[in-house]
Amino acid sequence: MGGACSCSFGAAPATIMVLPTNRVMIQGRPAATISDSTLVNVPTFGVCNTLTNPTVAAATAAALGVLTPMPCLPVLTPWIPGSPTTLLGGQPALTVGSTAVCAWGGVVEITVPGSTTVLE
Repeated sequence: MGGACSCSFGAAPATIMVLPTNRVMIQGRPAATISDSTLVNVPTFGVCNTLTNPTVAAATAAALGVLTPMPCLPVLTPWIPGSPTTLLGGQPALTVGSTAVCAWGGVVEITVPGSTTVLE
């Protein structure tokens, strides 16, 4: 919880939010797993800048071809690879360098850890 990630088509970094469903806490915050990739976990990257996003494509068409970024609503795959050695609730723990792919084509990467604790 509290780590940051960025999208190759987003305008701003996002803070990872984690529900305490795994009941594993690190430094007083819920720990994330590779399954934490929904809108609850990664709400937005500000605006989206790719024509593969239908709302951006529609807005750009309405602007006669001028790229018109629209609000980002990421649709992510589960993160990969996660930790090869640490499982939380049966899922690999989320780690810096893990990536997810957005349905609109962006690549999302964990850039700042939510914890500095080393998981083993």
